[in-house]
Amino acid sequence: MIYPLVRELAVDGVPVTVTCRVLKIARQPYYRWLANPVTDAEWVEAHLANALFDAHRDDPEFGYRFLLDEVRAGGRQLADRTGWRICSANGSWSMFGKRGRGKKTKPGAPPRPPTTPPWRASSRCCRKRPHREPWCTRDELRIAIVTRIERTYHRRRRQAALGRLTPIEYETIMTTPATQAA
Repeated sequence: MIYPLVRELAVDGVPVTVTCRVLKIARQPYYRWLANPVTDAEWVEAHLANALFDAHRDDPEFGYRFLLDEVRAGGRQLADRTGWRICSANGSWSMFGKRGRGKKTKPGAPPRPPTTPPWRASSRCCRKRPHREPWCTRDELRIAIVTRIERTYHRRRRQAALGRLTPIEYETIMTTPATQAA
């Protein structure tokens, strides 16, 4: 936006009329901006961006669709396209991207057989490319998986097939009170 430049030049003694004529902008919108430098739409968007940032900070694995669900669950209304635009501008994307999407790849050499069986921990800690934490034992890995499922998947991750409810919310709604008591 060029209006802060006009304001700075006016403070330095350059008349607003001359600055607006040189920059080829109208004076009236500048004075309107000067009276209210932040529009209502910018204010609302800043609050939405803050809510999206908080949701992304809580779980960086969430993509923008799940971030939108979190913000909507917090009581804010947000269009999909607006949420996508805000996430795009702030870089709030899932840390796990979809690989190979739209790329033409050449077939390579056949994969080598694994040296260790899947999920088997060796004497040293292993760190796979989609995971951020090393696991030195199978118990650490098992605890990480159970924690992920219980903390994120069941309680926070909203499912499209369940009408954008979490599995816990869906179970609560669909289970009758008599079944819950038993």
